[in-house]
Amino acid sequence: MKIIYLHQHFNTPRSAGGSFSYEWARRFVANGHEVHVVTAERSPQRGRWARGWDETEEAGIRVHRYPVPYSNEMGYTRRIVSFLRFARAAARKAATLPGDVVIATSTPLTIALPGVYAARKQSIPMVFEIADLWPELPIAIGALRSPWSIAAARWLERYAYRHSAHVVAQSPGVKAGVIAAGYPAEQITEVPCGCDREQFDVSPEVGREFRARYDWLQDRPLIVYTGTMGPINGVDYLARVAAVAMRLDPEVRFLLVGGGREQKKVRREAERLGVLDKNLFMLPPVPKCEMPAVLSAADLATSVFIDLKEMWANNATKVFDAMAAGRPIAVNHQGWLAEMFQHSGCGLVMDVNDPNSAAGQLVAAVRDRPWLARAGAAAARLGRERFDRDLLAHRMESILLKLVPASRGACPRARKRRDKPGGSHVSAGTSPAARIVG
Repeated sequence: MKIIYLHQHFNTPRSAGGSFSYEWARRFVANGHEVHVVTAERSPQRGRWARGWDETEEAGIRVHRYPVPYSNEMGYTRRIVSFLRFARAAARKAATLPGDVVIATSTPLTIALPGVYAARKQSIPMVFEIADLWPELPIAIGALRSPWSIAAARWLERYAYRHSAHVVAQSPGVKAGVIAAGYPAEQITEVPCGCDREQFDVSPEVGREFRARYDWLQDRPLIVYTGTMGPINGVDYLARVAAVAMRLDPEVRFLLVGGGREQKKVRREAERLGVLDKNLFMLPPVPKCEMPAVLSAADLATSVFIDLKEMWANNATKVFDAMAAGRPIAVNHQGWLAEMFQHSGCGLVMDVNDPNSAAGQLVAAVRDRPWLARAGAAAARLGRERFDRDLLAHRMESILLKLVPASRGACPRARKRRDKPGGSHVSAGTSPAARIVG
């Protein structure tokens, strides 16, 4: 099977950020499939623009990168421009690659445009993989405000679903959102981003070595946040929690590892509250391959967001990394993860609007060694039994194998349209996906 995998934010273990698409792709390759990943080079070097596409090989995956600058520190308008620029280039590239099936991974939602274009050009099915509820999230946080931009995003959502042979939802909330948009439930499969236990199940010595590097840490209790510090994450919440915790137990340490648009805001809040470099410390983003050491050193991991119901469906990579490392997790929102933590005993649910109670929960938790052991074991059990990436990759592969036989001619939807009395197959050149390429 030849797979064309479109993901603008594709990461390998040498990069910072989630790497689920890399993990699926390398497992597909190990099972004998050919995988072409089409992605963006987000930090192109000077002069890189003129050279266009680069092709490399990562763990047997053929990775095609196009230089399109992007970072979480960009404003919303610049991000949208980046999304559209990549969609245009990716559509042309993907249409030339050998393929039996296309996987298009959102976010951003614009990835559907090159996905549909390539699938139609080659008469093969497209699988639409959805990590977050778009466009609900950008609408909720104000990234999309004008009536025309919201209407365009809603239209693009319907367009993506209409041209998908199957949808992969990364959480129950995302699946519910897709069903609410009118897509058939029987054509949706839930596949979370999952846990790489092999990568994160390291010797305790790895964590001890990390702790030994920092005089402020050593043997003290450690609570970590690892990931993006963007407007939707609201990581300044942890600065306020740390300020209360310093009064309750000044030896407890908070470590924030990551970057993003609001990194400076978080630092300013920590300075204002008098906790920066006292009981709260900040480190820049680290490659995924270095994250096991951070989590091995941690007593408890966190995943936080602003008070926004649309985020309750989230599928945060940091949560699954903590499970893989066998670490308890604390979140400050409701939704499927909160329900799972409460049912399994693997973590805590904090009040997003009450840093005082959150600080009390965290300080009590990291000082309760028996609870940490039980919660860590429960997290590891969830990672092993429910979210193991080898099992989830097999689920993804099964979806593709069921669709591929239909791609020998046209994809089922295209064939149905073509076979209508008096009808003909709609050419790619007349579709919105084609217009962005033209």
